[in-house]
Amino acid sequence: MTADAAGIPVVDLARHAASLEPALSDAVARVTRSGQYLFGPELTAFEEEFAAFTGRRHCVGVASGTDALRLSLVAMGIGPGDEVLVPAFTAVPTAAAVCAAGATPVFVDVERATATIDPEAAAAAVTDRTRAVIPVHLYGRPAAIADLGPDLGLPVLEDAAQAAGALTAPLPGQSGSVAAAYSFYPTKNLGGICDGGAVVTDDPALAAELRLLRAHGVTDAYVHTRVSTNARLSDLAAAALRVGLPRLSADNDRRRDIAARYREAAPGLTWHPDHPRHVYHLCVARVPDRDAFRAAAPFGTGVHYPLALTQQPAYAAFVRGACPEAEAWAAECVSFPCFPEMTDDEVEAVCRAIP
Repeated sequence: MTADAAGIPVVDLARHAASLEPALSDAVARVTRSGQYLFGPELTAFEEEFAAFTGRRHCVGVASGTDALRLSLVAMGIGPGDEVLVPAFTAVPTAAAVCAAGATPVFVDVERATATIDPEAAAAAVTDRTRAVIPVHLYGRPAAIADLGPDLGLPVLEDAAQAAGALTAPLPGQSGSVAAAYSFYPTKNLGGICDGGAVVTDDPALAAELRLLRAHGVTDAYVHTRVSTNARLSDLAAAALRVGLPRLSADNDRRRDIAARYREAAPGLTWHPDHPRHVYHLCVARVPDRDAFRAAAPFGTGVHYPLALTQQPAYAAFVRGACPEAEAWAAECVSFPCFPEMTDDEVEAVCRAIP
C-alpha cells in the first residue's frame, strides 16, 4: 500500500525506542538491579566505547551538551573578562554555555552556503580578550575548522551536539581541536532516554579537569579542590546510550539516504549543502516563503532555528552588529522528516508531496 504523507513527523522517538528493544529494557533493568546508578561500570564502559568511536583518547560523560561546552570552557581556563567566538546561527545553548562559564559570547556571521561560522568574519571579530572559538557542526554537517584556530591563534572547541558520527577521524587539512562537545538529548542521532552529553579530547590534563568539574570538584571523600557544580551522566543514561551506539553508523547512513532521496525529488529547493560526513541530524532546505510552504506540506516540518542569536531577546546585550547571513538562514530554514525508522513508503510519500 502506498503511504500517505499526512501525519509523517519530523522525528518519532517512540519508534526509535521500539527499534532498540529488547536490549534497551534489558539495559535499564541491568542498572536498576545493580544498585550502581552513578559513576558505575556502565558509565566507564560507555566513555571507553564513545572515545574509541570518535577516535579520541578520552571521553568524559556529563549531564548535557550545554554542560559539555560549559565545563570545557572552564577547564580551558576561560571565564569572566574573556570572549568566545560563536556562530550567530546555532541553537541557543552554544551561547548559553559561554555565559554560564562567565565569559562573553561574540556572535560571528555564518557562510551563506553552509550556515557554519565564516572564518573571515571570525578573524574580524577577534580582540585582545578573545580566548577561544566554537565552530558548530550545524545539522550534522562538519564545519571547516582548519581556517579557524591556527589562523586566529585560538583554541578550538567544537560544538558537535548535532554531529555524532560525523567526526570519527580528522578531516583532510584539519589540525584538530582541543575538544569536541556532544549532546545526547533524545532527538539527537545518538539520543538517550534522558538528557546527557560528553566531551572527547586527546588531552589527559583537560580530561582530568573535566572529571573534577562534573562532580563538585571532589577528589576524595568530601574534599573539594575546585569550585563547581553537579554535571554527572548517570549509569542509567550511559547504559541506554551503549545500546544505541553500535547502530549509530548504520542509522546515519539511513539518514543520508533519506536526504539524498529528498534532494533528488526536489532539486529546485535550496538544500543545506551535502558533505561526505554529513550525518543529517536535521535535513534542512531554505524556502523563501516558509509559512506558505509549511502550510501546504502535508507532512511534519520544523524550523531550526527561527531566530539568529543576534535576534534573541535574552542575548541582545551581546550583539555588536548585524549578522545578515545568519538572519537570512533563520528566516528561511525548514526541517523535513528524517529519522532512521522511516519506511521507504513514507520517504517516497514525502518526496511526492513536497510542495
